[in-house]
Amino acid sequence: MNFTVTHKSADCKARAGSFKTDHGIVETPIFMPVGTQGSVKAVPQRIVETEINAPIILGNTYHLYLRPTPQILEEAGGLHKFMNWNRSILTDSGGFQVYSLADIRKLKKDGVEFQSHLDGSKHFFTPEKVIGIQRSIGSDIMMVLDECTPYPCDYDYAKKSKDLTSDWAALNKEAFVNSKPLYGHKQFLFGIIQGSVYKDLRESSAKDLIKLDFDGYAIGGLAVGEPAGDMYDITDFTTDIMPEDKPRYLMGVGRPENILNSIERGVDMFDCVMPTRNARNAYLFTSRGILTIRNAVYKNDFTPVDQNCGCYTCSSFTRAYLRHLFIAKEILAYELATIHNLTFYLNLVREARKRIIDNSFVNWKQEIIKKISININSHQEE
Repeated sequence: MNFTVTHKSADCKARAGSFKTDHGIVETPIFMPVGTQGSVKAVPQRIVETEINAPIILGNTYHLYLRPTPQILEEAGGLHKFMNWNRSILTDSGGFQVYSLADIRKLKKDGVEFQSHLDGSKHFFTPEKVIGIQRSIGSDIMMVLDECTPYPCDYDYAKKSKDLTSDWAALNKEAFVNSKPLYGHKQFLFGIIQGSVYKDLRESSAKDLIKLDFDGYAIGGLAVGEPAGDMYDITDFTTDIMPEDKPRYLMGVGRPENILNSIERGVDMFDCVMPTRNARNAYLFTSRGILTIRNAVYKNDFTPVDQNCGCYTCSSFTRAYLRHLFIAKEILAYELATIHNLTFYLNLVREARKRIIDNSFVNWKQEIIKKISININSHQEE
């Protein structure tokens, strides 16, 4: 995949690197805004590209399969053209969505049967079919079909799940090798390491996948309810096993402090719905902590959301105006809040990269987490 590690922190496992797809260079560490259904919620693609400056976003195979469907995407010339996005796209295989449908799905040796959350219709995902769907989507990075274990789960369940994920990974790789991209650009395939909170299973899963020589490797099955300490411990353990010369992706993580602590443990890539979902609920991340913009204290606060941000929202509007939009239930509130939160996340990983390069990451991380983790909402909402 032409992934290069350019700098390593002198006092931890944090690293700065880059990889290239046919849609551009992605510098790591990187946070990928979530565009599940071919759209980063509430924000136009032009803003994601120019204002937020995200080099890569995430789409979801499960949702794009149900609608608009692979057929429509092929007629459109792939997801890039369909949504008018000229930068890189990573697609999750849909494994996490199938996990979340535990009451309406059946796991089988050759795949998973599930009911659509839209109309109840039945569908069957095999590893081979998931590769085919992602060929139709045309994402730059495809993820293998896996089973995401719940938390807590006992050792026997986690082992069976890990074995199933390893078997599916081999079938994914075979289908990938035996098929071709549809739209003239290269596609890459990442494996997903499972094993819940059991280190021997994580090690076994990693070794199974490394034998298959994927373009990158993800840590799956975390951020599903386990204590943060367990997540960090498993991440730290697993990155020691993962190849040095391939991107490392921690799926579905998370809060800003989770991202920074995981960068310290050697992770390169992240995604999470938190910045966009919190934005729509009026929760904003700032360099001084988290605020709820609906609170009455901001009614006549004519300062920016974050003095240190510089995003379109902060440079153009006040807290009072943004609060007014939320209270009035204006749609613009969602867009402005989302622009701010995503800019905060992207700026955070960019600053982390700079700190890795100048060997000040650990001290900076410790100080910044103290500031950004504070909840500064001390007044009730109206």
